[in-house]
Amino acid sequence: MIDEKELWEQCVKFHGHTCGGLTIGYKTSLYAMKLLGLDFSEDEDVVCVSENDACGVDAIQVILGCSVGKGNLLFHPRGKQAFTFHNRANEKSVRLVLKDRPEGITREASFSYMQERSPEELFVVKEAVIQIPEKAKIFNSVTCEHCKESTAETMIRLEDGKCLCLDCYFPYSRFDDSVK
Repeated sequence: MIDEKELWEQCVKFHGHTCGGLTIGYKTSLYAMKLLGLDFSEDEDVVCVSENDACGVDAIQVILGCSVGKGNLLFHPRGKQAFTFHNRANEKSVRLVLKDRPEGITREASFSYMQERSPEELFVVKEAVIQIPEKAKIFNSVTCEHCKESTAETMIRLEDGKCLCLDCYFPYSRFDDSVK
């Protein structure tokens, strides 16, 4: 049985302060654990795709062990308080979307409102729509022939017969990319 109060304190310590955004990540993590049978991910067993890069992501890192470095925390920036979770062990996925809060609620009242609600009251459970990526790969490094910095081979471009990193590469286009 998890100690929810202790988990909350760990999230606050990691994040640096209490806030509504941290509460969102905390509550969505607890809900995902319940719905998918999740635990802290020592490797890449749990995957989270967050549709924002806000405070709640810190709670997801603390509670579920998802991180950018392990390759099991990915961002699909849409500005939404929405999170897709995937359990590789049982291949189950879910997308949790924060419900609208009552209108006219102040920021301070919003924090209390979220703290006092169960995850079931805060989130809409939807079918996962984002394809869960394969496990992270480790790529060979190639030295950029211009800046001499080592770069993952998938980020190297060939220009005039030279291997260049994305910072040194000048993409060619006959079209004005600023026109949409």
